[in-house]
Amino acid sequence: MNTIKRILGVVWIGLGLAAGYYLLISQALPQFQSDKSEDLVPAIIYTFILMPIITGGLCVFGWYALQGEYDS
Repeated sequence: MNTIKRILGVVWIGLGLAAGYYLLISQALPQFQSDKSEDLVPAIIYTFILMPIITGGLCVFGWYALQGEYDS
């Protein structure tokens, strides 16, 4: 079971990086490049608030699982 937890740690880190990439490339950059002024606020929220929270949380959780902090 501990081996599965450590393997899933790598999965969580990958999910964190994928979520950060998705938020930046698919959500924030098109809104930054938009000519509308109302698109700027969600782009800033995606980039500077949501992306660090989501990416950091998933990567830290995965790092702890990879290091064996959740071993029983």
